[in-house]
Amino acid sequence: MSIAVETTLTKPARARSTTHSDRLFYAGIAAAAAIMTLTGFAPTYYLRLFDGGPSATISGGPFTTLFHLHGALFTSWVALFIAQTALISTRRVAIHRRVGVAGGILAAAMVIVGVLAGIGMARRGGAPPGIDALSFLAIPLFDMLMFASFVATALAVRRNRESHKRLMLLAYASLLGAPAARLPGVLPLGPFAFYGIAFLIVIAGMVYDYLSRRRVHKVYLWGGALLFVSVPLRLVISSTSAWHAFARFLIG
Repeated sequence: MSIAVETTLTKPARARSTTHSDRLFYAGIAAAAAIMTLTGFAPTYYLRLFDGGPSATISGGPFTTLFHLHGALFTSWVALFIAQTALISTRRVAIHRRVGVAGGILAAAMVIVGVLAGIGMARRGGAPPGIDALSFLAIPLFDMLMFASFVATALAVRRNRESHKRLMLLAYASLLGAPAARLPGVLPLGPFAFYGIAFLIVIAGMVYDYLSRRRVHKVYLWGGALLFVSVPLRLVISSTSAWHAFARFLIG
């Protein structure tokens, strides 16, 4: 009986300990993802706004109004993710939920602008060196597909906080291929390298789950698998004649 009582009494303590470590982990992930984003885009975009350098993307395209809107929206997502994580860490759950409505609107705008920016880049033949523009269009469009799918699912299950926060992390990871590719020396290594770096936060989430709970949450299992499989899948699809025909239709 004494063992049963002791076990019962320690459950709340364990729950509090896990909740506290969860806050620390997700705050750390938010900071790490922000640092990756800022480090990747600083030389090619953020610093170019202030240092008078050439206003051109790494694919050679100009800094158009659509491009700046794209940058503003995706930068806002970085700030929002940090803010939402901070609100949870400080137990301001009600504010977190209200801000989440704005987050859903922001995510929808990001998808629309992200798709338009990708199509615009393909229309002018923009792509990293040595890559066909029509084939490369699969990269940003799949990014937006993954991001939209994870955010939509996260909003649908928002009352399930364990699933919700993991889905939001997966959504963020789906966007990190672009900044990871811009890290020094990474782009020439190809998609498997920069997506591998981007998806390290998913692996970190899985490892943290196992260490803190002795199991990996099912969201990471199916969501992580979907992310990882999407990389070779988009590369295979992008080389097909059907994709090229679809891409030509999109760019008009």
